[in-house]
Amino acid sequence: MKVGLFFGSFNPVHVGHLIIAQTMLNESDCDQVWLVVSPQNPLKDKATLAPETDRYTMCELATQNHDQIFPSNYEFFLPKPSYTIDTLTHLTDQFPTYRFAVLMGSDNLNTIHKWKNYEALLKYYPIYVYPRPNSEIKSLPSPLTQVISAPMLDISATRVREMIQSGKSVRYLLPEPVVEYLTANNLYAL
Repeated sequence: MKVGLFFGSFNPVHVGHLIIAQTMLNESDCDQVWLVVSPQNPLKDKATLAPETDRYTMCELATQNHDQIFPSNYEFFLPKPSYTIDTLTHLTDQFPTYRFAVLMGSDNLNTIHKWKNYEALLKYYPIYVYPRPNSEIKSLPSPLTQVISAPMLDISATRVREMIQSGKSVRYLLPEPVVEYLTANNLYAL
């Protein structure tokens, strides 16, 4: 089985994440996509993060009716901050019959040289890249890197949080169970 690992803060998970996950299932050789909830991305500000358990729960709610997209809290049990190569190493050891690929936006591909042990990542794992606004793919850094045709989405969790804090509706930007969870738990409100 080939699993596409979609790493992210999912702060909160939104329809853009789900569209990309489904596109990867449709357009690549992945059998499943795991939304790997990162407790702390070393390249992002921790101050704006909702608790990791809330972000994981929202991913569970968003994928509850899908049989190929699953949330993963695997990084919760690894040293922090989370580094993609370390997670891949642990997952490969734990699931020796699975093959893993990394799903990432073109913005991340263009900064992959800042990642821990990025050379090993490029050498040993396929990377499926989807286009992101204002982020041209300059070059493919390895033969295992492939661009996947995907919708160009300009939905960001940052913008969703700003809308919530401003009292604006986020309907249709988030799955309805996620909206209900955010409301019930007063997440991201001022």
